[in-house]
Amino acid sequence: MKMLSTEVRTLLDKLYNLRGEDSVILTKMNKEREEAIETQERTKNEKEVLINEIEKLTQEEKTLAEEGEKLTSVLSSINRDDFATVLDRLNIDFDPAVINEKVNRLLPETINKVVAENKKASEKLESVDIEMNNAITKVEELGIRKDEALSNQAKLNEYFNLALAGNINITRDEITSLLEKFNFSENEQREAAKILMFPEDALYEYDASFKSGDKVSGKTITEVLAEAKKESEPKVTKVETKKEEVVETNLDPVKESASKDSVLEEIFDKVIEENKDKLGIETPPAKTSIFEEEQTPEEVKAEPTTNVKDELFKVMEESGLNPNDFSASSVDKLLNNYDADTLKNNVAELKNKNIDLRILRENIEILYDKELKEKIDKLLGLGKEARDISLMPNVLVKYDLKGLNNTINVLQISGLDPKKVPLMAY
Repeated sequence: MKMLSTEVRTLLDKLYNLRGEDSVILTKMNKEREEAIETQERTKNEKEVLINEIEKLTQEEKTLAEEGEKLTSVLSSINRDDFATVLDRLNIDFDPAVINEKVNRLLPETINKVVAENKKASEKLESVDIEMNNAITKVEELGIRKDEALSNQAKLNEYFNLALAGNINITRDEITSLLEKFNFSENEQREAAKILMFPEDALYEYDASFKSGDKVSGKTITEVLAEAKKESEPKVTKVETKKEEVVETNLDPVKESASKDSVLEEIFDKVIEENKDKLGIETPPAKTSIFEEEQTPEEVKAEPTTNVKDELFKVMEESGLNPNDFSASSVDKLLNNYDADTLKNNVAELKNKNIDLRILRENIEILYDKELKEKIDKLLGLGKEARDISLMPNVLVKYDLKGLNNTINVLQISGLDPKKVPLMAY
């Protein structure tokens, strides 16, 4: 059975997300609608407060003017000398002329302040009113857009149901036209049209797995990390990517390659660097893998004896491996790290966990990895499946057990679910 490439699997993750209730489009619309409704309610309350404040300030301005005029009129009619004896005897400091002068000086300034507060409140009311109307309009628009999105989703589900039933009769243009509404790139549109118009066994397997609960919702991991990269620029460290060859089929020696996105490496490096203390990670030496060997030019490895090689081939054959399937360099590497018990146990572990043994052809290190069982158990415990490891076996070679645990911790600290993160991103 043909296995899905990483690129196609990522595309199907995205398509199947759009088919469900947790569609990233519907989720975004629902969130935007909730925010618009909250804005509408908030601005409604703010508007009521501002209207009351404006009414109060308007009335205060009117009262100040009226009472001020009356007060100055009364003060102007009073002659202090008419009450001098009483005021002096009682030691009361009352001078109508002085008070009148003060009122005439301070009253206009005070009224101007009230007018300014009123103007500011009126401008705020206008702004809040616009914000409230925009929120009301957005709620209405999102209702229309959601109806359209649900209609597009129903059409997408119809196409998939026809494809999975083997009755697809939709043209390529109809499919690409629909996917264009979901903002798919032209390349994604073409690939998706091919998947739907010419469904293969791998699609049926993916569909069954999805329905059993092994699905990814929301944004793809690449999108999440790409956004994180934007936030962290320009302080990122360039990391050289490395193509990992996956497995070969029995009849067709064509290899599926999966290139690690340098964005993923950069973001992980940054998160690891920022969380060293929390994770208890020590600065690693230049050697990045437990399987990398350092050798000076002067070192010359001794040619293994025929007896050791014969024994190795015998153990491999007993374990169900054909030595002829492996390159000379892989055999040499295995001979240099040969341990019969470890080899037997690791092959048995792969068989027991239903992991394709063909991954060994390009990842011979797995055969002498003494932590293999623990690493596989860790990945399966996260919710990964045997086929995930078969598609991306380099994760077993790249990390020792401690390194794998650290990587998983980094994902969790970054707010990501390790189960939903493709192994190519580890």
